[in-house]
Amino acid sequence: MLEVLRRVIQEVNGARNLDAALATMVRRIRKAMRTDVCSFYLYDAEIEALVLMETIGLHSQAVGQVTLRVGEGLVGLVAEREEPLNLEDAPSHPRFRYFEATGEERYSSFLGVPIIHQRRMLGVLVVQQAEKRRYDEEDEAFLITMGAQLAGVLAHALATGSLSKPTLPGGQAMFTGVPASPGMAIGEVVVVAPLADLDSVPDLIPTDVEHEIARLKEAIECVREEIRAAGERLANRISAQELALFEVYQQMLSEAALSQEVEKRIREGQWAPGALADVVRRHVQYLERVDDDYLRERAADVRDLGRRVLAHLQEETPQTPANFPESTILVGDEISVATLGEVPRERLAGLVSMRGSSTSHVAIVARAMGIPTVSGMVDLPLPRLSGAEVVLDGHRGRLFVRPTDELKARYSSLIAEEVALTEVLEHEQDLPSETPDGYEMPLMVNTGLAFDTAVSLKKRISGVGLYRTEVPFMIAERFPGEQEQARLYRDQLESFAPLPVVMRTLDIGGDKDLPYFPIEEANPFLGWRGIRVTLDHPEVLMVQLRAMLRAAQGLDNLQILLPMVTNVDEVDDALRLLDRAIRELGEEGVVSPRPRVGVMLEVPATLYQLDALAERVDFFSVGSNDLTQYLLAVDRNNPRVASLYDSCHPAVLCAMARLAEESRRLKKPISVCGELAGDPAGALLLMGMGFDSLSMNAPSLPRVRAAIRRVSIDAAKALVRETLALNSPVAVRSHLFGRLSEWQLAHLLPPRD
Repeated sequence: MLEVLRRVIQEVNGARNLDAALATMVRRIRKAMRTDVCSFYLYDAEIEALVLMETIGLHSQAVGQVTLRVGEGLVGLVAEREEPLNLEDAPSHPRFRYFEATGEERYSSFLGVPIIHQRRMLGVLVVQQAEKRRYDEEDEAFLITMGAQLAGVLAHALATGSLSKPTLPGGQAMFTGVPASPGMAIGEVVVVAPLADLDSVPDLIPTDVEHEIARLKEAIECVREEIRAAGERLANRISAQELALFEVYQQMLSEAALSQEVEKRIREGQWAPGALADVVRRHVQYLERVDDDYLRERAADVRDLGRRVLAHLQEETPQTPANFPESTILVGDEISVATLGEVPRERLAGLVSMRGSSTSHVAIVARAMGIPTVSGMVDLPLPRLSGAEVVLDGHRGRLFVRPTDELKARYSSLIAEEVALTEVLEHEQDLPSETPDGYEMPLMVNTGLAFDTAVSLKKRISGVGLYRTEVPFMIAERFPGEQEQARLYRDQLESFAPLPVVMRTLDIGGDKDLPYFPIEEANPFLGWRGIRVTLDHPEVLMVQLRAMLRAAQGLDNLQILLPMVTNVDEVDDALRLLDRAIRELGEEGVVSPRPRVGVMLEVPATLYQLDALAERVDFFSVGSNDLTQYLLAVDRNNPRVASLYDSCHPAVLCAMARLAEESRRLKKPISVCGELAGDPAGALLLMGMGFDSLSMNAPSLPRVRAAIRRVSIDAAKALVRETLALNSPVAVRSHLFGRLSEWQLAHLLPPRD
C-alpha cells in the first residue's frame, strides 16, 4: 500500500492543473482500495456548502450540481465533525440523505475523511461500495493520507485562483508563517526567482584553464559591484551594523574564500560554471545539514552568491523587474539582503520567504527598515503567485492571497489607523512613563540591531535593559578582538551615559549561531547555548569581559547579564572569570570597579533556585521569550507549532507573577526584556505584578507608554488578579482585550480576527 500511495502522490503532484489532479486522485484511489466509488466534495465558503467536484462511480452529471450544507447528510456530518466516518450500512444511519442525481442508492458501505489545511476544513473525500463492507484500518489510514495530500493541492489552487468550476471562481486563501517584522501591507507579489540553476550545470573539461579562471574573476567582480551598489542604495536607511551585512557578502567573494576554491577546482579539470556549482553545492549541503536557523541562513547567502556568479558566467543578467509595482510584496523561496537592496525603498511594502527565520539577515534589516516580514511560509505555491494581489500581516505571520474586497477594506482601515496612531502617540513620547496616580514604571530599550535609532530615544527611556552583544559577532567573519569589542561597547555606554546599560554576554546557540563557530546538534534549543558555550570557551568570555570593563572606564553605567543560566555553579564560574578580568586589567594599570551582575531567568529551573542566585548576583532579568518557549515546549521559529507559542498562556503568567513576588521577598530588582514587555496588555500585567522595569524593542515604546499613562497601578493589580484566575490563553487574551476596551485602549493592541 505504501508503494501505491507513493505513486498516487507523484501523479497528483505532477498533474497539469487542479481538475487533472482531482480526476487522477479519485480514479487511483478507487483502484487502490478496490471499491466502487470515490468522490471529492469541496467546501465553497461563498455559498457555505459542500459541492461535489469530482467522482468516479456516481453519475457524472451530478458534478457541480449536488451541494450539501455542513452537517447535512453523511458527507456534511464528516465536515461538521472534522473526523472520519466508516459505515458498513450507510442507508441505516440517521443522517443518511439520498441524492437522486448521484445514483448512490446502490451503495451500502461509506468511508469519508475530512480534508483540512492549517485547521481549516476544505472538503471531504469519500469512497463507497455496493455490497456491505467494513473498510479496515489500513483502508482508513490510506484515505486519510490521501486527504492530507489533497489539502496541500487545494490550498495552492485556492491561492492561485486555479479552481475553474463556475461556482468556485478561485477565492481568498490564507497562508501562515513565522512573524519576523511587524506591520501590515497590501500590495502586488513580485516573485524572486533563482538567477541560475546550480544543479543543472553539466561537467565539461576546460580547453583553456587560464581563460576559465579569467572568466570566473570577471564574473565575481561583476557581482561584487552589484553588491556594492545595493549596499549604497540602502546606506542612508539602515544603521552601520546592518550595513555591515553587505561586507560579509564581499568577504565571501574575496580570493581567500569562494574565488580561491573555485579556481582550484578549475585547475583540477572542470570548466568555470561546473567548478562554481561543485564548490557552492558542497558548502550549501554542509550548512543545510546543520539543525540550526542561523547557519541555514548562511547557506542561503552562499547559494545566492553562487547563482549570481553563475548568471554572469552564463552571460545572463539578474532577472529583476525593470519596474516594480507601487506596493511591492517581495516573495521568494529565500530572499537575500542583496536582493532587498535592488527594490526601491519607496516601493517595497513587505517581504515573505518560504525559508528563513526571525534571525536571518533579511529579518534583521527588515526590522531596522520597518518592513512587515513573514518567514517560514512553507506551503506557498511560489511559481504561480507572481502578480497576485495580497494582504500581508506581519503581526500574526499571515499572507492572504487574492483577498476579498471586504478583507482589503478592513486592512486598509487598520493600516491607516496604525499610521494615525503613530502620529498621535509621538506627541507624548517625551512625557514620563507614569500612571495617572503617580506610579513610575521605568521603560528601557533593547539594542544591538538598530543602534542609531535607539540613541535618539535616550531622553525617552530609563536606560538599555538589554544590549545583545552577539550581533557584532553574527555579522563578522571571526571573533572580534578585545580592542574591537571595547570600541563597540564604549560607543554604547557613552551614548547612553549616565543611564545604565545592561550588556548580555555572548548568547549564541539555539537559533543564533556564528558562521565561523558552527554548532551541530540534533536539538539546539536544549543544547550548547548561552553561558554553556562561553564557560566551555573561557578565552572567548574573558576577552568579552575585559572589553566591557575597558569600555566602562569613567562611565560607571555598565551592568553585565549572564544568559541561559541553569544552576548556581555556572554563575560562580562566570563571577570567578569576571574577578580575574578585573585583576588582570588592574595589573595592566586599568582600574575597574566590579559592575553590577545579573542573571537571565529564562530556563524554568531558575524559578526554583532564586534564593541561591540572589546570594550571588545583584539583579534578575526575565527573558520571557525563551521562558515561554521552554515552559510550553514550543519552538517559536517553527511555523507548524508557532500558533501554540503564547506568552499569555496561564502557566507563563503564573510563573511571571511568582518571579516578581519572590524577587520582592529577596529584595532584588527584576526586569523583563522579552516580547511580553513590548505588548501594551502584557506591560500592564507586568506592572501590576510588581516588576521594576520593562525593556523592549524601540518601536514598542510609544504604545506601552500610552497604556501605562492611562491605567492606575491599582487597576493594573486588579487586572493581574482577574487574569491569573483564567485557565486558557484564549480566555486571557479575550479578558485583556475586554479590559483595554473598557479603558478605551484597545487601539493599542495588534489587530484581532
